[in-house]
Amino acid sequence: MQALTTHRLALLTVLSALCIGIQLTPRPPNVEFTSLIVFLVGASSGIVFGGLLAAIVMLVNGFLSPWGFAGLLLPFQICGMVVVGIVGGLYGRTKKGMYDLSSCSEAAVLGAFLTLVYDIITNFGVAVTTFLGMPMLPAFISAIISGAPFSAVHVVLNFFVFLAAFFPLTRVLQKFSGGERVWKKDTLPT
Repeated sequence: MQALTTHRLALLTVLSALCIGIQLTPRPPNVEFTSLIVFLVGASSGIVFGGLLAAIVMLVNGFLSPWGFAGLLLPFQICGMVVVGIVGGLYGRTKKGMYDLSSCSEAAVLGAFLTLVYDIITNFGVAVTTFLGMPMLPAFISAIISGAPFSAVHVVLNFFVFLAAFFPLTRVLQKFSGGERVWKKDTLPT
């Protein structure tokens, strides 16, 4: 884990506020940028910070969301987004903080996969909290089927969000994180 300097704490605080602001802005269902930001924070600042940012953002979102109070679904939303932050941290470790242009496509595939994982976790939460009288397997299948169109849109959109925004946002993080190089010098486009 990287040292918690004042500069790094300030950056993570600003990113938390940014994520919360974006989460609380009214928008179409399943259009979100929180997954990307949480993934990037995990990749650039480590597993702990990625997971912590995810938990804070989803906790606040659970109470203040324009879609209403999350209720019993809140722990599942937090768990799903913490997975995104943790995997971002693991991805950053495997890349040793040095990204090249192939990292954009890797991040896009990972983003789509993590979105699917998030949707499965939250659909499980829907099964647990909504279909209370049903046996668990039929309840989970019902939740997956009813959520499939929303999940398909969510996965596809996040693929393109990660593909388009991974490069510019890691460059911005590089500039604001005290000059740490996160892109290999010989792979930077001009």
